[in-house]
Amino acid sequence: MATTIVSIISLLLTFLYAFLVLFLRSGWLKILPFQKANISPATKVSILIAARNEEDKIHLTIEDIIAQNYPKELFELIIVDDHSTDSTSQIIASYAPQGVKLIKLNEKEPLNSYKKKAIAEAIQISTGELIITTDADCRMGKNWLSTIVNYYDQNNYNLISSPVIYFEERSLFERLQTLEFLYLIGLGAAGIGNKVPSTCNGANLAYKKEVFIKLDGFKGIDDLASGDDELFLHKVALAYPGSIGFCKAEDAIVYTHGKATVEEFIQQRKRWASKSVKYKDKKMMFLAIAIWLFNVSLATNLILGLFFPDLLKLVFIQFVIKFIAELFYLEPLTTFAKRKSLLYYLTFLTFLHVAYFIYIGLAGNSGKYHWKGRMVK
Repeated sequence: MATTIVSIISLLLTFLYAFLVLFLRSGWLKILPFQKANISPATKVSILIAARNEEDKIHLTIEDIIAQNYPKELFELIIVDDHSTDSTSQIIASYAPQGVKLIKLNEKEPLNSYKKKAIAEAIQISTGELIITTDADCRMGKNWLSTIVNYYDQNNYNLISSPVIYFEERSLFERLQTLEFLYLIGLGAAGIGNKVPSTCNGANLAYKKEVFIKLDGFKGIDDLASGDDELFLHKVALAYPGSIGFCKAEDAIVYTHGKATVEEFIQQRKRWASKSVKYKDKKMMFLAIAIWLFNVSLATNLILGLFFPDLLKLVFIQFVIKFIAELFYLEPLTTFAKRKSLLYYLTFLTFLHVAYFIYIGLAGNSGKYHWKGRMVK
């Protein structure tokens, strides 16, 4: 009797998960590939970067931005050095002759949200109508800026999320991260496509400066170290429904690297998961809890199967349904990213994702984590 009840509940959670994943697929497909229009550039843009100890890569990001195919008089690059202990600040300053502006954080009181402080400081001196944030370890093609601004000019969205993809993988672990990260990028895009914006990535995010000011910036979400992207997205979605877009274009992609070690990966994902404590939309909470419970049921049934062999058949069915749903979801995403070969790793990831998701769901909402050499919450 007990195993029957477990089986019924598990199957309900499994089919719910499959439905949600296929719903995400439909949201991704609802977003049409963006085609640039023949519009003369006129929008002034401020590109903002918060940097801390990025001496190894920040010069590459700066060079990519300086080389953008967009009128030089219509964009500015402002980089905020967040108390770096390496040569990050000096590298940024060396680009001053090319118009790169440097701000150094010098607050005296400890903060829990240095990145939000950095972005807010940069916005205060910015002169652009459109704010675009990226990270100090990102790479982009020459048409990145012109593509996002053209999308903005055509649609006049208050906030625009654009794709971020991992590249230059050096190990199986990093390739698995790339596939898993595509799942997350697709989740954010699908939410926008389905008119329920849920997540985005600050490495490739744009919003109107006037909207940031009208919504009091990060006020109300500034007690959390992370969330300058996702939680601000929620503020915009609540205040201006239907005013958020996703720029689905290859030229709009920003590229970055996965984490080299498991420890770095876990700390990053704990940071991302910590934002869920600030969710106010019940639909997003339902989605997160449903996915987490499904993975719990898989792990629980696998353990119980050692004592009740009949449950192993149920586990097999759950994994097959999970794999098929995720394959259908990730196929168009990997096609867009031109990384369809990553689907060969899906079987492996399907199993690993269970333990990872259960742990992150708990750890991300129950403690502190390391970020940029600091312990934050």
